Amino acid sequence: DLELDLQRCQQLSVTVLTDHQDLSNTELKTITNSTAPQQYRIRAKLRTYKPQKLHQSVKLHCSKCNSLQEVPDGDDFDFILQGSANTAPNPELHNTSWYESVTWTTQDQKQREITIHFVKHDEMLQHPEDTLLMIEGGTLKEIWKLTKRFKCVIPVRSTEDDLELLDLSAPFLLQGNVKYYGCKQCSTPKPMKSLSSIAAEQQPSWEPSEIAQVLGIELLQYVFIMKFTLVDETGALNAYLFDY
Repeated sequence: DLELDLQRCQQLSVTVLTDHQDLSNTELKTITNSTAPQQYRIRAKLRTYKPQKLHQSVKLHCSKCNSLQEVPDGDDFDFILQGSANTAPNPELHNTSWYESVTWTTQDQKQREITIHFVKHDEMLQHPEDTLLMIEGGTLKEIWKLTKRFKCVIPVRSTEDDLELLDLSAPFLLQGNVKYYGCKQCSTPKPMKSLSSIAAEQQPSWEPSEIAQVLGIELLQYVFIMKFTLVDETGALNAYLFDY
């Protein structure tokens, strides 16, 4: 078994790009001395790759300003939610023409006040699997419970005049187990009443890109990035993988 594992590792350490079968192999030294763009077929060993942990390869990319950033972890989101819970829901913003609101107080020591605003369509509530809701004062655990039942969840807080998104360090939208983020630099967040235009559509799809657009959010896309250092007898070459 050990011998088989060693053979497998040796096989994995040699990378052959199988594209361009009509081309002969080119030495890395020739490639590094050439001007781009060109097409080559190489045979090389993989010396190193980064990052070492696969989950670190996933980043957030803004196609507008071309920036890359780390995906925030759950602790960051939880901290932002705790801060927003200090702002009490504004009763004057409840039960509008396009959403229905429900408020309750938790039974724990903090006695948090939570409000959920269910967006209506044709003055009716939709089936949970088609429903977008906005939540004020919820914890990360409570929000994940809601995403399992409802199509879209948007964490919000009250102002004097309208509901608004949280800090864009937090996801502006959760759908299933996916968190959607907006670019801080390129976004100009609008009040939540902007969503009423989608609710008025004949069949609201609640697509993340459409929600982002009406809310003034430049949607960040998840990208996969890795760096490989390839070597042969003539030199070394850095190869970058970038894909959505």
